[in-house]
Amino acid sequence: MLEQGTISIHTENIFPIIKKSLYSDHQIFLRELISNAVDAIQKLNMVSRAGEYSGDIAEPEIQIAIDKNNKTLSITDNGIGMTADEVKKYINQVAFSSAEEFIQKYKSTSDQPIIGHFGLGFYSSFMVAQKVEIDTLSYKEGAQAVHWTCDGSPEFTLEESPRTTRGTTITLHLMEEELDYLESARIKNLVKTYCDFMPVPIKLDGEVLNRQKAPWRESPSNLSKEDYIEFYRYLYPFQEEPLLWVHLNTDYPFIINGILYFPKLRPDVDVTKGQIKLFCNQVFVSDHCEEIIPQFLLPMRGVIDSSDIPLNVSRSALQTDRTVKKIGDYIAKKVGDRLKELYRDNRDQYISAWKDLGTFVKFGVMNDEKFKKQVEDILIFRTTAKLSNQTASETPAVQVQSEGEDAWQDVTPPSPPAEGTEGGSYTTLKEYLERNKERHQNRVFYCTDEAAQATYVELHKKQGLEVLFMDSFIDTHFINFLEREFQDVKFTRVDSDLDQTLLDKDQATEIVDPKTNKTRGEVIKELFEKALNKPKLNIRTEALKSDNPQSTPPAMVLLPEILRRFREMNALMQQQMVEFPEEHILLVNTSHPLIQNLATLNQGSIIQGGGESPTGQLVNMICQHIYDLALMSQKGFDAEGMKGFVERSNEVLTKLTEQATK
Repeated sequence: MLEQGTISIHTENIFPIIKKSLYSDHQIFLRELISNAVDAIQKLNMVSRAGEYSGDIAEPEIQIAIDKNNKTLSITDNGIGMTADEVKKYINQVAFSSAEEFIQKYKSTSDQPIIGHFGLGFYSSFMVAQKVEIDTLSYKEGAQAVHWTCDGSPEFTLEESPRTTRGTTITLHLMEEELDYLESARIKNLVKTYCDFMPVPIKLDGEVLNRQKAPWRESPSNLSKEDYIEFYRYLYPFQEEPLLWVHLNTDYPFIINGILYFPKLRPDVDVTKGQIKLFCNQVFVSDHCEEIIPQFLLPMRGVIDSSDIPLNVSRSALQTDRTVKKIGDYIAKKVGDRLKELYRDNRDQYISAWKDLGTFVKFGVMNDEKFKKQVEDILIFRTTAKLSNQTASETPAVQVQSEGEDAWQDVTPPSPPAEGTEGGSYTTLKEYLERNKERHQNRVFYCTDEAAQATYVELHKKQGLEVLFMDSFIDTHFINFLEREFQDVKFTRVDSDLDQTLLDKDQATEIVDPKTNKTRGEVIKELFEKALNKPKLNIRTEALKSDNPQSTPPAMVLLPEILRRFREMNALMQQQMVEFPEEHILLVNTSHPLIQNLATLNQGSIIQGGGESPTGQLVNMICQHIYDLALMSQKGFDAEGMKGFVERSNEVLTKLTEQATK
């Protein structure tokens, strides 16, 4: 026996701390032991390049072995190995990392990072093992192999070993409650999760378990479009191809590598949870890195790898500091730069991706002042205007700024904008205001639901009023933001009220009854008030301007802008659905033939002694039916409402057929 002694520790109760507090997940032990094995192999490469070792370094590999009979799990590397003195220095002195010392000595010959920085990774093995053995032989000429044993107490033994091959084997005698680590499937899954991109083959029963190649550490010029897409599919199987991506590669003012993708957003995506995987020197750390990525970019996907990100001692969580904030700002700036470049150089590509990109951009503009200043001039909105300057362009080629710098790549080939007013044209807000300053200066008409508000949009279009579509889930909040930014601009939803341009005032004032001196509008208003009997319903009569009155709606439900927004805000604060308000406006179109016929029909109705005439009843039913149709364009009926609507519709049709057969 070479020695028997006590492990040098910096805390009296270090082992209980390691077992219970240092790592939040026991399975991390395998990541730490494999990381140490990779370090040992990288160190051998360094000393070989430095001319301190002339022997055969062989093909690097890490072997994992399972022995179910003896309940042991072992990890073997063919790296640098350790002498007895090094075991005492780097194993017995807990929290004294050999990586730091090694980096300083060989940094001029190193082209691969040393993973370990704390020296505690090895001791994570005691979370799952009742006893740990180290069998190691140093690369140094004439070195004696040594065998170290510890049962999780401060006591250890160090003795000579018959080992003849350079490298180290760590053997874990697993606790009874941790025997699932003797299952091959469990080990394969952990290697894939934590060690997939480590640059050394990791083998189990002769099978290589990891990919080894980390694309984000490649030069962008060495990767093809297919390489990027294949990597995305590997990280996120069964997903649609991404819109575009950025390859981050910088070493100043901090080291960061990564590939970030803009995905196509699905309705079920939780935009509050990060999708980006965090690595430290190719070692997987976390599926989420919300502390690094600005909140508005959380739906992005991909990988960030940096040795400058301050992890805690167990490499399982971030420690927030200025570097994290700077890295986040850097990523946001690179995203903003790319979006501006795409808007400038390939606007059609930008437009085709906007349906998904817009959510990122708008959220960023509302939450990040620096990002807002970057992209405020490239915020676009779909418009009813026909803009002829937007045509398709060719598929962009791979774009690489220069060797070692950040590179972007587009994925989705641009498609030509659809012609016509139904969806092909996009505009910025400034372009919209400039284009319409003669017709309605500093006023914006917008639509939030193309299907439900189709009638209102069509009415505006026919009178030459341009409407913007703000129909993504974020636009309700974004409109409020725009109003703060453009305080002299009034934003009006198409169904909140009707612009004077849409009304024919000459028809509205037509006198039809010399005896009562009532206008057609006043007569129709009384007719609907009587038929509907809804005190909280505000009935207005107007003549909608049109060359073909039959093509206009006979009635429309309007929701005043201020009242509607107040209800939406209140529902949001109460975390409730926005209910349709009892107080709303029914605008009856007096120029529509149906309304005019209804007024004429009412004049012919005769009040009978027992009550209303059949004609009067029919008039009331038609008024109710017109109101139902107007409501349907604003809100869907629930089951009871739809049942009532169908019954009333059948009753109206029955009355009409009775009249026709008389």
